[in-house]
Amino acid sequence: MDLNLKGKSVIITAGSKGLGKATALEFAKEGAYVIISSRNEEELAKTKHDIEKETGNKNVHFLVCDITKIDDIKRMVNKAVESFGTVDVLINNAGGPPAGTFDQMTDEDWLYAFELNLLSFIRTIREVLPYMKKQQHGHIINFASSSIKQPIDNLILSNTFRTGIVGLAKSLSQELASDNILINTVGPGRIGTDRLAQLDGILAEKQGKTIEEIKSGIEASIPLGRYGEPSEFAKMVVFLASGANTYVTGQSFVIDGGMVKAY
Repeated sequence: MDLNLKGKSVIITAGSKGLGKATALEFAKEGAYVIISSRNEEELAKTKHDIEKETGNKNVHFLVCDITKIDDIKRMVNKAVESFGTVDVLINNAGGPPAGTFDQMTDEDWLYAFELNLLSFIRTIREVLPYMKKQQHGHIINFASSSIKQPIDNLILSNTFRTGIVGLAKSLSQELASDNILINTVGPGRIGTDRLAQLDGILAEKQGKTIEEIKSGIEASIPLGRYGEPSEFAKMVVFLASGANTYVTGQSFVIDGGMVKAY
């Protein structure tokens, strides 16, 4: 199947590690022009080197960007346009907010999570839309969480704002369809990343267990019997954002090995 991604311009936020890095790698394999961003320049430089070494794709750029800051977002999109002429694909990704229960969260925690996990997506979409509308095509993929289908204990902030992403995407799918701009949401289940290891560590401490015990117990609840690989998640993302997808928009997908029981 030809994904029609060669030479397409792709922005990936939070792209220096984890799911963002895995997604950037898969786009680079398809010959796309990729810009990755995060707040850590050292990690970005290493990721660029790793991707170029593995794929031979020399059209991988990076930019330091704090997506809670509108000026950084504008600079990132301008960089993509200056480098590649336009933006064909936007991958909205952000680190998870702090874990905890409702009683533990302050107004500052709520505001930070809103800016990081919802407002940043809104702002980045706003910046790329003029280019996508002008060319009458584009793909936007928002990373969320399996909590868009089933809330996760001790993640009240994530549960709240990840579902907001779904509402945003569903509404925009209606508004942007006439411009041939497709927007979808993807939620990872238990995919083996540093963020997941952090959450497993918090759970282990809370329950007085080892991380290995926590992981083993969770894997037993996953029909496929294991945590997913970042590349498995990324391949789904790349398909949805590719020229092979011409009719799927406004949808939410959970990549979780069958773990979530909700429809």
